[in-house]
Amino acid sequence: MNINHNQLGNVYIQYRNIFTSKVKGNSMRVLRYSQENGARKARGLTVIIDVFRAFTCEPLLYHLGVDSIIIESDINTCLGYSGKALLIGEQDGRPIEGFDLGNSPWDIMAQDEGFFTGRTILHRTTSGVSGAVAAFEHSETVLLASFVNARATTDYILNTNPELVSIVAMGVVSVEPTPEDEFCGNYIESLLTGTSYDHVHSIDNILASESAQKFLRGDKSWYPKEDPVICLQRDLFDFALKVEYDNNKLTVKKITVDSR
Repeated sequence: MNINHNQLGNVYIQYRNIFTSKVKGNSMRVLRYSQENGARKARGLTVIIDVFRAFTCEPLLYHLGVDSIIIESDINTCLGYSGKALLIGEQDGRPIEGFDLGNSPWDIMAQDEGFFTGRTILHRTTSGVSGAVAAFEHSETVLLASFVNARATTDYILNTNPELVSIVAMGVVSVEPTPEDEFCGNYIESLLTGTSYDHVHSIDNILASESAQKFLRGDKSWYPKEDPVICLQRDLFDFALKVEYDNNKLTVKKITVDSR
């Protein structure tokens, strides 16, 4: 059942014509891309996927009551928000000196009740956030997705019915494909088009991969073994995340959508 992860990038960087989607009357073209180069090539409505862990963290943060999320790829710019926002993020997976929290959903959930309520978050990650910033320059719309909000993301797409959708799986540090992001892309594509998707098959491949094993070994504090358990849950949240330019910064808006 396991796939050759070394071939993921070649397998999934491809163009697909979708003539009939799941909902009658909808038709759209779907492009599949991977990593930083894919984020820069994306056009139309772009979905940036980062399952481990950026875009599992952001829906979770909104669920826990944050007021707003700002995304920024430059670390020095992020540090300038110290005292004005809660700094959350990583560089190549590791916590960043001067930040308040790393990029871990388990660590986020471990905070005291009410800790995030009404807070502004400044979020920086090597893959997901950097990919979103890159894609925003030339996409009409940028959505941020993982398994936890995949169906809500798809409902947003179907409700707006764009002509072109670009799905970008960001991978590890934006340069290597990872199965969790590629399979999440498969799931979103299946919801858009009605093609088959097997989450058990996906989990089998994801958990066997190094991208999950680095957590499950439990030998690095910044990779909690609990993170994959959270990140591989499907459709926990009923809202999409949309990137907008607001007051000279990129913000992530929570968009509640009608289910299809």
